[in-house]
Amino acid sequence: MDIGKSFGYVFEDENWVTKVLIGGVVNLVPILNFAATGYELQVLKKVAAAEERPLPEWRDFGNLFVKGLLVTIAGLIYAIPLLLLVGVTALLSALSSTGASAGTSSGDALAAILAIFAFAMGFLAVVYGLLIALWLPAATVNYALLGDFGAFFRLGEIWSFVSGNLGGYIVALVVFGLASIIAVLVGGLLCFVGTAFTGFWAMLVFAHLFGQLAHGSRAAAANPPALAI
Repeated sequence: MDIGKSFGYVFEDENWVTKVLIGGVVNLVPILNFAATGYELQVLKKVAAAEERPLPEWRDFGNLFVKGLLVTIAGLIYAIPLLLLVGVTALLSALSSTGASAGTSSGDALAAILAIFAFAMGFLAVVYGLLIALWLPAATVNYALLGDFGAFFRLGEIWSFVSGNLGGYIVALVVFGLASIIAVLVGGLLCFVGTAFTGFWAMLVFAHLFGQLAHGSRAAAANPPALAI
């Protein structure tokens, strides 16, 4: 994986200033910023295809918007169990507080039991949230490459991508996290409006990192290692 390339490839495009400015403005506007996510998916697909200049022109905003919107919808679907766990945790915590305030021995016992269950549900919520945070980038890659909404939920394909590139996948997540921190710090120096532009750059770093992984997976699938005789 070429980490340095993922940070700097944007600036190799002769029209990078215009493309990043448009991306930053689009990313700045709520709802419209779904189109920035759609653009990110296009870049990822081009990197996976090993195109030398993967930044496309800003065309077909409607298609970009829909693609980005579907990423958000898929994330919300994956988040449904998390929302349920959080809701149950909040309910159990409230009931536990009510039982404790009763001031009776039976109320205290019930409050303790409810508190234990609330802790367990909260723990499950944290674990599930972390797993989804790790899973969604791979699901997004699958969608970017295949283009249909169902690709978000083809668990076997997604797991095959993650398990087959586990080391690189972890590196990509860490590097993207670093790029996001840089984007926030630099954008903050530009009166915070700049975070829309630096954040868009971080999205393009994500696209290149995971596009590299996808390209490597395709190459490995097309050229499986020969069996030793």
